[in-house]
Amino acid sequence: MTELALTSPRVLSSRRVLSGALAVGALAAIPTIASPFQTITICYGLVFAIAALGFNLLLGYTGLLSFGHSAYFGTGAYVVALLVKYLGVASMELFVVAGILGSAAVAALFGVVCVRYTRIFFGILTLALSQVLWSLALKLFWVTGGSDGLRVPTPTLLGGLGGPGADKVEFIAHRYYYYVLILFLVATAGMWVIVNSPFGKALQAIRDNETRAEFVGVQVWKYRWIAFVISGAFTGLAGALWVPLNGLTTPDILYWPFSGRIVFFTVLGGFRTFIGPIVGAIAYNYLETYAVGFTVYWQLVLGIVLVLLVLTMPTGLVGTAMQLVERVRRGR
Repeated sequence: MTELALTSPRVLSSRRVLSGALAVGALAAIPTIASPFQTITICYGLVFAIAALGFNLLLGYTGLLSFGHSAYFGTGAYVVALLVKYLGVASMELFVVAGILGSAAVAALFGVVCVRYTRIFFGILTLALSQVLWSLALKLFWVTGGSDGLRVPTPTLLGGLGGPGADKVEFIAHRYYYYVLILFLVATAGMWVIVNSPFGKALQAIRDNETRAEFVGVQVWKYRWIAFVISGAFTGLAGALWVPLNGLTTPDILYWPFSGRIVFFTVLGGFRTFIGPIVGAIAYNYLETYAVGFTVYWQLVLGIVLVLLVLTMPTGLVGTAMQLVERVRRGR
């Protein structure tokens, strides 16, 4: 089942196209039928889904578990905050481009070291390098603001929409929501093309059997490094989009627990499926939002959910749903 989920045909079936169109239509209708709070909550989920898509390129398709993806998310966020503070930039388009380039550069540098190793060694290296950035963000407080962070006002979209004078709740719940939705759809389509391309198939071959992949001519180190950079770029895009939503960036997003959240997104939805990380990111965001409002011990609630998930649904929400559908079909 897991192999079936990750080796889907390159050509989309009519059923998948219809399901995707219905999902896009539902997301597009959110601002008109939901409250601003619900719309902003979905917006956060879409941003986290982009990060989860990037992370799953490593975990689900390349077989590398990273504990340091907060580094690229935080890089994208801090690039935006520094552009605002020191250059007075207000264009969201420039934020997006700069966030992607900045996080891709950091991922390219870290990847040279990390992709030479696998399994626990890879995970520990990614964790250690991400903590270097967290330490720098704290120590260089005259640049980064330290624990106080850097504030980011409402940006302008497409050269004119929004800006510092706009009503923030209305802006985020409508105009910015659609902006994020469009970039989310572009990122999803781009990732679909990547994982179903010959490059994506090579990554899956490396994941399944590195020795055989190398024997048939796949340059393992090179392919892993490229996947690492692409993964970092996607996560950096999510970080750049997250800053206007939050209005503030602090070193907390570079700390290792934030990397754990990204892992949680992907595992919750199912890292052996393409849409699993998307569903997991949105579901986790809702779970955390309501858990925080329900109890001060919300971390305990999330921990219990993760343990129960691993014990009862090791393939995640989407993976389990696909298995149930397959069983029903076989029964018929």
